[in-house]
Parts: sequence; C-alpha cells; structure tokens
Amino acid sequence: MSPVSDKAALRTYCEALHSPSPGASANAANGFFAPDAQIDIVHPFNRIDGVERYVEDFLTPLQAAFKHLRRSDYIAFGGAFEGGDWVTCTGYYTGKFAAPLLGIQPTGTLMHLRFGEFHRMEDARAVESYVFLDIPELMIAAGQWPIRNSPGRERGFTGHLPGPTTQDGLQWHENDPARSAASVTMVTDMLRSLATRDEAWRPHWHQDMLWYGPAAFGSFSGIEDFAGFQVPFENTFSEWIGGSVPGSRTRHFTRFADGDYVCSGGWPSLNAVQQRPFLGQASKGERLYMRVCDWWRCEGEKIAENWVFVDVPHVLMQMGFDVFAELERMRK
Repeated sequence: MSPVSDKAALRTYCEALHSPSPGASANAANGFFAPDAQIDIVHPFNRIDGVERYVEDFLTPLQAAFKHLRRSDYIAFGGAFEGGDWVTCTGYYTGKFAAPLLGIQPTGTLMHLRFGEFHRMEDARAVESYVFLDIPELMIAAGQWPIRNSPGRERGFTGHLPGPTTQDGLQWHENDPARSAASVTMVTDMLRSLATRDEAWRPHWHQDMLWYGPAAFGSFSGIEDFAGFQVPFENTFSEWIGGSVPGSRTRHFTRFADGDYVCSGGWPSLNAVQQRPFLGQASKGERLYMRVCDWWRCEGEKIAENWVFVDVPHVLMQMGFDVFAELERMRK
C-alpha cells in the first residue's frame, strides 16, 4: 500500500473524530485499526490489544469525561521506517471537562488533552500503534498536578500548545523524497549531538527555535532559553542510552520524514541513570526508562520547531511516585 493511501486512511480517521459521537468514534476506530491491532498508550493505560478494547478502555471514557468533545490534528504525515509504512498525527482533544478522568476531577470548563499517535500500516489499516497523551498537562491546567517542584509549573503554563507557525502541518499530499531524506538526516544528526560536553546540538537549531515540551518540563522559545532547560536536564542523568541498542531494553519503533516534517518515537527510546533530584524526586542512582516521541519542523537547513511528549507518569512510577495514587489520596 502506498504512503498516499495510508495517509488517506489516517485522514479519514482524523476527520471522523473532529466532532465525534460515541457511535461514530467506534465506527471510525473499527475502520482504521485492524481488529487485532497492538496498541500501546501511555501509563496508566499501557498495552491494549485489539480495537474493541481501544474503544472500550480509551475512547469511551474520554467521551464520558468531556462533553461536546472535539479533536483537532495540527500535524499529520506518513513515511517508511525499516521496511514498514507509518503514519503519524498530533493535536488536541477539546471539550467541557464534566466528569472524572483517571482520577482527575472535572473543572466544568473548556479543557484540552494533547495527544500524539504513530501507526504502522498494512493494507491501509493500523496494526501496531503508539498513543501518547500529556496527562500532566491536563492535571496542571486543572490545578491538580501533585508535584510542587516541576519545571513546567514555573513557566506560566497556558494549557494549550500551538501547532506549526507555518500552519502547514497537515501533509496529506506527496512531498519531494529528497527533501524528506534531508530533513530526517538533519534531525538524526542533531539527536546524535545531544548530551555532549560541547553542546554540539546547537548548530542544528534555528536561533529563534520553539520547543514545545511535556507540560511537566515546560516549553521554551529561542536557543538560549531552551539550553537553560536542556543542559541541566542532561546533567541530571548519566550513562545516556538512546535508540534500539542491544541489551539496553530500549525500543526505537520509528523515525521518518515527510517534506519538512520529521517524527520519531520509542517505547522506551531513552534510558539513563538518575544522579540528581528531578520532578521533586530524590535520586536513588537507578536507571530510568523513558517513553518519548517528537515531531520536528525543519526550515531550510535548521530545525525551527519541536513538539515533545514524555510519558512522565511512567517515569515517576519508576522513581517510586504514583501520580494517580497521590491524586486519590489528595481527593480523600
């Protein structure tokens, strides 16, 4: 199946969820996912096998929590990785937060839940999927994030991150393969330069870059603002391992480009030894595993924008802090 056909299938699915009713959402999911699709969603959902459970365990509770639920995708594209065909998208679910979700108490106001998805396609159906949600973003916006010492909390979080400044993130058309190859090379070279003493990643970024991070980490504008987070973050950990390294327990499931846009994801894709306190948790000197994904927009020969998810509740669980148990304790 060609990438164009896969993107057409993704487009049909995304547009069916613009203003979804329960029945329409189930129909859209059944049309897009293979019946026995393997679907991984961030903690506390984790592995969900099959489209029926995806509807029952994820879509239905989401629609119960948000009245007048709508979905907007501001980046979507497709490509190939290690012989497989992939599509990806990211954006927001939006609605009136009217009923509890994962122990987060409703606000009765308009709220947003940021999502990002990756789907490996066969015959225009998703057979292997990864769904990221920034659940801490919803908690922070609702005033229910239980960690005081959290970088994102200190940075004037607004509860909603923008899409591409160029407003061209929906790449439903075909792109020049040469440009796609150049974009993925640009991002791969930058990633190889992270966690270096000379900050070798800097030349790959536009000086006016925008970094839209997990809400628990914060978002940053300009390369110096970003370095003020990135360098201390790197130094909080040691013995960084990224990608699919034998024996490392990391799994880099995809990385591909479509024109100026690049994405990457791993389940987990990073691991490192915590050396200093982070997110209010003292270091135990243990190795932590991070489920991470990114989307980048390249501009000329530089990276201009970057949207990032980290499964923060999953990382905190490894530190011995259960966000959802703490929410229940606070509620009682």
